[in-house]
Amino acid sequence: MNLFLPIQSPSLLNSKDTGYLYKEHRPNNTLSPYAACYWSLDYYASNQQQTHRVLPDGCVDIIFDLTAPSLSKGAFVTGLMTRFEALTFSSNQHFLGIRLFSNHARCFIKYPVLEFQQERVNLEDIWGEDALRFTEEIQEAQGTKERIEKVEIKLTQLLKDMDNPSGSELLQTSMQYIYSGNGMNSIQSLANQLSYSERNIRRTFQRELGISPKEFSRVIRFQSLLKELHLTHHPNLTNIALKYGYYDQAHFINEFKQFYGLVPGIVFPSRKK
Repeated sequence: MNLFLPIQSPSLLNSKDTGYLYKEHRPNNTLSPYAACYWSLDYYASNQQQTHRVLPDGCVDIIFDLTAPSLSKGAFVTGLMTRFEALTFSSNQHFLGIRLFSNHARCFIKYPVLEFQQERVNLEDIWGEDALRFTEEIQEAQGTKERIEKVEIKLTQLLKDMDNPSGSELLQTSMQYIYSGNGMNSIQSLANQLSYSERNIRRTFQRELGISPKEFSRVIRFQSLLKELHLTHHPNLTNIALKYGYYDQAHFINEFKQFYGLVPGIVFPSRKK
């Protein structure tokens, strides 16, 4: 069972707009340790533009653009995010995404997550011509269910072809501690738990992920708080912020805005302060 599953903004909205449909789909048991979910997004253009907000979630995504003008532009990889991104849709958009845990993403994208930091990389640049063939398969599949079946066959084969799917043991163990601690781990506590120096831990994160363990932990803490706010009936914003170590309200609001782009009271308007 995964210690951490991220949440994205459409899941918080509970939107009934049939022109903007976002769904998450669970991976099979073999792939669930490696992928948080598969997701589909379908937007049908109307008179009103739609803002799609993407939040930092500690994951790496392989995304298939089902309306791309060419196969080479039909699939790409997005790396770790440390700020939100707001996309504005005005024409029909259809996507299928694979949300990979960043400590396992290398099993499928071949390179350290560092190489995809804050930018999109075409899947063709990673998988070569195989990416074009697979993108065509995904685009031609009949519906989301068939696309996911093809994705799982592909991911399972890539996993079998990996010599060492677990990657850096220090990174794996560090991230498990961060997940289980809801991102409230200090670098000092990680060093004590792992019996490694702080310098070694920092170097491992920078070499593999391109961000520091502190920055990664901030993202996981935000995601953990966001999920609790979403799942708790009539939560108190201040109490939950304190629970996750935000002892200063200004710090909490500023960090929430960095990761979400809005203040907490707008996202959760019915919550008590």
